[in-house]
Amino acid sequence: MQLGVLTVPLYGMSLDEALGYLKAQGVQTVEIGGGGYPGKGHCNPAQLLADEARLKEFQDTFAKHEMGLCALSCHGNPIHPNKEIAKGYDDDLTDTILLAEKLGVKTIVTFSGCPGDHEGAKLPNWVTCAWPPDYLEVLDYQWNEVLIPYWKQKSEFAKAHGIEKIAFELHPGFCVYNTASMLRLREAVGPILGANVDPSHLFWQGMDPVKVIYELGDAIYHFHAKDTAVNPYQTPINGVLDTHDYGDLMNRSWVFRTVGYGHDEKTWRDIISALKTVGYDGAVSIEHEDALMSQKEGLEKAISFLKNVLIFENATDMWWA
Repeated sequence: MQLGVLTVPLYGMSLDEALGYLKAQGVQTVEIGGGGYPGKGHCNPAQLLADEARLKEFQDTFAKHEMGLCALSCHGNPIHPNKEIAKGYDDDLTDTILLAEKLGVKTIVTFSGCPGDHEGAKLPNWVTCAWPPDYLEVLDYQWNEVLIPYWKQKSEFAKAHGIEKIAFELHPGFCVYNTASMLRLREAVGPILGANVDPSHLFWQGMDPVKVIYELGDAIYHFHAKDTAVNPYQTPINGVLDTHDYGDLMNRSWVFRTVGYGHDEKTWRDIISALKTVGYDGAVSIEHEDALMSQKEGLEKAISFLKNVLIFENATDMWWA
């Protein structure tokens, strides 16, 4: 496994400064945003694709710091019912794929997206229940007329440009948000689609990350190290479906935390061991979104925590057996 970081919290630094800082902290690889929600603070794919000198400078910066590049991230909603919004996210994803081809990066991290409830819709509609039956009609439209056709086409484009893995972050608000929805879309489109497992999104849905990892197995293509603290006062009263502002920490049912501040080291050791058991040996990429900590403190605490938890070396023969 490699200790990684999604560099979004360091957009106040240049790429050169960020990689130097992370290298000094013991980070081995990074995930870079190429558009969509992660933004383009360290990488603008359209600019790099249009300028060979800029592209070489980008590559040379990684070589200078002996830093790996494990994935390009382009989280967005390319099937948004507003066609203009959808096109913006789709264009970013297209450019990110083309840049990944130039860089030799094989993994793209993204969201599945979520369409509206009919062709003329203006906003996405995330369906979370099966009754009244209208919602099943919405799901049928979303999956069979929008989601599956889009990802069949985009996957073929990605494969044609050297991408081997499209890793969907299992995130509520999008069609792929849990194990079943991930496997359903993978079955419909093909094995280029897999999961970016982020325990923080599983914890607050009431899921067990270890069991999810065992269920997904070789469909795990990326991993985000982020934690969630479930509020023991609000959750028993209001449940986990929460629309309070992310800054309203006292009244939310759950909040994102730096690893180790939502669940203990034993929980994270079990998660990492499960990843190794199913054969995942890629990046464990810290995604820092802890509202109680600064960018640097949150990252540094996560890095320190994970150094004691990750399994960096492959096992040797079972000498004791």
